[in-house]
Amino acid sequence: MSTVEANVRPAYDDELQKIADYVLDYRIDSPEAWNTARLCLMDTLGCGLLALRFPECTKHLGPQVEGTVVPHGARVPGTSFRLDPVKAAWDIGCIVRWLDYNDTWLAAEWGHPSDNLGAILAVADHLSQKRLAMGEAPLVMRDVLEAMILAHEVQGVLALENSFNRVGLDHVVLVKVASTAVAARMLGADREQLLSALSHAWVDGQSLRTYRHAPNAGSRKSWAAGDATSRAVRLADIALRGEMGVPGALTAPQWGFYDVLFSHANRDLAVKPEPERRFRFQREFGSYVMENILFKLAFPAEFHAQTACEAAVTLYPDVAGRLDEVERIVITTHESAIRIISKQGDLANPADRDHCLQYMVAVPLIFGELTAEHYEDDFHAAHPEIDALRARMEVVEEPRYTRDYLDPEKRSIANAIQVFFTDGSATEQVAVEYPIGHRRRRQEGVPVLEEKYRRHLATRFPPGRCERILELCRDQARLEETPVNRFMDLFVI
Repeated sequence: MSTVEANVRPAYDDELQKIADYVLDYRIDSPEAWNTARLCLMDTLGCGLLALRFPECTKHLGPQVEGTVVPHGARVPGTSFRLDPVKAAWDIGCIVRWLDYNDTWLAAEWGHPSDNLGAILAVADHLSQKRLAMGEAPLVMRDVLEAMILAHEVQGVLALENSFNRVGLDHVVLVKVASTAVAARMLGADREQLLSALSHAWVDGQSLRTYRHAPNAGSRKSWAAGDATSRAVRLADIALRGEMGVPGALTAPQWGFYDVLFSHANRDLAVKPEPERRFRFQREFGSYVMENILFKLAFPAEFHAQTACEAAVTLYPDVAGRLDEVERIVITTHESAIRIISKQGDLANPADRDHCLQYMVAVPLIFGELTAEHYEDDFHAAHPEIDALRARMEVVEEPRYTRDYLDPEKRSIANAIQVFFTDGSATEQVAVEYPIGHRRRRQEGVPVLEEKYRRHLATRFPPGRCERILELCRDQARLEETPVNRFMDLFVI
């Protein structure tokens, strides 16, 4: 038995080098990606503005020390705050994610790549103000859109075939990694500095997913992304100060990420060789993720339930007047929805309810719509018929829906609903395979996205400013050349 350990410092893990080289060197030439990034910017900012109506969200915002003044501080849209970039990233990430209404990516791992906008906007606004103060040119919004495309791709490609939820880790690990990469790039990192920052993102202890699931589902899931994107800015800053990296962060035997946190990613891993523990890459990094991103346009609901909500709204006219006659409701869905959001029993809080498939079907069957307010405690307490309807629901898996969910050429998120009544009659089975925010329904979805954005702007700004913002965001070329600081000026209260 050896009593010494070989101390040969390795090269950076191949996976880290792959991410770093993509972020530093890739040039985006997809018009669809650039246009979709513009739509994503609009949608994400709108979600953040809407969240400012909820005190449970706003209590988290603002400087760590009241009255702190930060030179060239980054702004938090919809507020008067000027914060250091680390806290600004936390705040922006928090408001963006609070209502579970921003974009979504579904694969072996799930997530919300626009969460990365917390780091991107905070760093971009701070850098732009700092450059102006030094007599230099600020960043422009094209830089922000580019960073969004890169961050979406890093998070999304890593999610395609690597399931962190299978080992109990939350998907915000990928927000931290993607935000670290793009924040370091924006701050001017060279390859060694960017690799150092990335290695520290993986070495960090990662968030447990328990706060998204029964019986512990709670509001941490609404600020977890802000926490991750904030940590990313801090790690990028540490690397830019010259902090050494951890080259074998992923692969170090016994002590690396794979052995410590990812060794049971496959249920039968114990009989699999070591290479099976490593990340798998279905495709090379490019602009695939932004082009295929899913928007939540109709409902502030966990994405696996979006088509179920749409089907429920369709059935509303046939069901709302016959609630006392409902014998059972059959929800036909895919495996991921069953694993993540199918629940029975009491729902303790709004975060619990917006991750319950049955709740998100019951509300539109009864009321014909589903809004953020429908998850609140007061609303739930006032309408016992919601839980009464939940109790009559059956959830079954359709294997084809599960296959099509994972098919990279389809990426469907299918649900079907049928309601059976005590007199033996039944509604038709309403199936929706692709939500309105899907790439296959992009043309249909854009006007809905713009109207959603208009509504959310109106919750914070007077009509004239809403129109100026909307007009700018609709013009791709004009938006791209707008200095970041001037763009952010439009969102200051």
